[in-house]
Amino acid sequence: MAEIVCISRSLYRHKGGSWYSCNVYSRPVVTYLDQFNIERRLIIRLEDGTAIPRFEQLRAQISVMVAVGRLEPTQRLPTVRNLAQQLDLAPGTVARAYRELETDGLLEGRGRAGTFVVDEPPHSEPLRERRERIARLAVGFTFDARQVGATNDEALAAIAEALSIE
Repeated sequence: MAEIVCISRSLYRHKGGSWYSCNVYSRPVVTYLDQFNIERRLIIRLEDGTAIPRFEQLRAQISVMVAVGRLEPTQRLPTVRNLAQQLDLAPGTVARAYRELETDGLLEGRGRAGTFVVDEPPHSEPLRERRERIARLAVGFTFDARQVGATNDEALAAIAEALSIE
């Protein structure tokens, strides 16, 4: 069996010089820093041998990440240039996917500040349910804290301590 060596984004060759194409177009893990300088990772898999254009594959995957909460509201996405470089795409391809997601109401471009997930993405039921559950838990905790006579500062300190224990 001949050794296969990667020489470009989707072409491979073996030692004999014959060319083979690969179904996977790009590296799947994208790393970037969000607005708080926290390293984030996204898994984006673009396929080469399909009729679906790469900008549409990218748009669909980001859309799903927003819908399931993998990309949270107000979270900054990688820059067009950064994402294009990591996925080995033309910047125009990434820009088109971002523009379409803005049109869909999922993303918001803020000029030089970057591209962000909107505060309330449409069709994000899991996020809404999560917020409602957290609100119910907060109301229950507040009621219990009031019954034992805790002040606001004592209740907040208890929450802060409970969160730091995790």
